[in-house]
Amino acid sequence: MEDLKERLLPIKTATVINPRDVSGLKKHGQGVRSWIRVDAETGEAEVIEVDKNTMMRRCDLPARDLRLLDPLFVYPSTILGREKAIVVNLEQIRCIITCDEVLLLNSLDSYVLQYVVELQRRLIAAGDGNGNAWRSESSEFGRRKGGRSFRGVFGCISPDYLPFEFKALEVALEAACTFLDTQAAELEIEAYPLLDELTSTISTSNLERVRRLKSRLVALTRRVQKVRDEIEQLMDDDGDMAEMYLTEKKRRMDSLFNGGDQSLAGHRSLDGIQSISAPISPVCSPPKAARLDRNLSLARSRYESTKSSEGAAENIDELEMLLEAYFVVTDSTLNKLTSLKEYIDDTEDFINIQLDNVRNQLIQFELVLTTATFVVAICGVVAGIFGMNFKISLFENPSAFKWVLVSTGISGAVLFGSFLWVFMYKRLMPL
Repeated sequence: MEDLKERLLPIKTATVINPRDVSGLKKHGQGVRSWIRVDAETGEAEVIEVDKNTMMRRCDLPARDLRLLDPLFVYPSTILGREKAIVVNLEQIRCIITCDEVLLLNSLDSYVLQYVVELQRRLIAAGDGNGNAWRSESSEFGRRKGGRSFRGVFGCISPDYLPFEFKALEVALEAACTFLDTQAAELEIEAYPLLDELTSTISTSNLERVRRLKSRLVALTRRVQKVRDEIEQLMDDDGDMAEMYLTEKKRRMDSLFNGGDQSLAGHRSLDGIQSISAPISPVCSPPKAARLDRNLSLARSRYESTKSSEGAAENIDELEMLLEAYFVVTDSTLNKLTSLKEYIDDTEDFINIQLDNVRNQLIQFELVLTTATFVVAICGVVAGIFGMNFKISLFENPSAFKWVLVSTGISGAVLFGSFLWVFMYKRLMPL
């Protein structure tokens, strides 16, 4: 933790609070939260304190999107593309990504600090290589399919020409995948020896440990499955992926505004030329100019929409490849957890088979004891008959007791052997 803090660039502290909300903050102090802001230009990080309303206006987000980032609530992993921002809630990483900055909820968690360190490292590396050119020329570099560099923990793509929002999103996905994969690896290290021990020694303590292990496995599988489904849902929706090109949208809006100003200036100069060169009626010229403005604006809007759709269809492959790389990572982690769950199920089946075998042995032993008890009961019946108070000639023979005892024992043994033969013949006992 201390090493990560030392690796961070000097973090400045600033406070951004709406002056009109000062009185409200006295009553509702919990509305102000601490955020770590990472600048896209320089990569510098600073800690700012911003209230909820200011953050909503700053990033143009509704209140329900900010509620997803609230640490007091537990929400599933979510990636939302909005008009001016991308809302990311992936495990420990809860941030708002714009084309100019990343606003990360301030936390002492190691993965949050690693996120800031890794994002700064990539921004500084990109800045040293080609300055800030990638921000203004992202669409041009996006058409270059070659020259991709592979780096990161999982060997995922991280091309330098990606816009800032995708770099920040990639680091968030990498941090979330690292966190989930680490937990899955720790669970595997703990699970396999415990399951092997359980197969050899079935005890209450081992069964309780396996029960807790399976509960953790189910919870982790759900989290990995949610991240995987969220990435898959983004990959299946081209509109959502096109909505996440924030730098491109900002560039097009700037060009649209600049084009609109130039067209208005051209119309004004055209009106001036017309008024000087030809005697046009002042009653008829304004409607013609208005129609010309409407026609030009309509043509411009159609051109921009067509260009936007073509650009989105062309450049959407970059984001799709980025998401696909981490989809493979989460799918691999999910396969690990699925294999572990299958191993637990196999162990449970093996234990159930062992218990069924012991239960069958007890039933067979009980059957033998019942048969022996029946034979002894017959001997008891004979003893009861001869114990009655009546006189017969057999009592006067000195060797009669011996013959009765021998015959009764032989009859009981034959009867017991007959029962065992019937049990084996009916396959009620092993041969």
